[in-house]
Amino acid sequence: MVWGCMSAYGMGSLHIWKCTINADSYFQVLEQHMRPSRRRLFQGRPCIFQHDNARPHTASITMSWLHRIRIRVLKRPACSPDLSPIENIWRIIKRKVQQRRPKTVEQLEACF
Repeated sequence: MVWGCMSAYGMGSLHIWKCTINADSYFQVLEQHMRPSRRRLFQGRPCIFQHDNARPHTASITMSWLHRIRIRVLKRPACSPDLSPIENIWRIIKRKVQQRRPKTVEQLEACF
């Protein structure tokens, strides 16, 4: 599983998970990757964070943390169609990775 972020100001960091995703691991990725990416990309300008309604995204630990550090989150209805702009980037990345045909996690990581 890969986590990444983007904005009109550019691309944020990318993180590859090697374990099962749960609320604790998602929260840690937000702390270690989203927050620094947000600071670098927005430099104090306001922004709205968007993620889907996956369980780790809507877990109380995640929502409490986002609220505590004052990150506005785009509200999405449950089971809404995925209209996230990052899906276009994931499609491009997937196509490029498939062309390289990695056989191991290390080879996959080298694609990025």
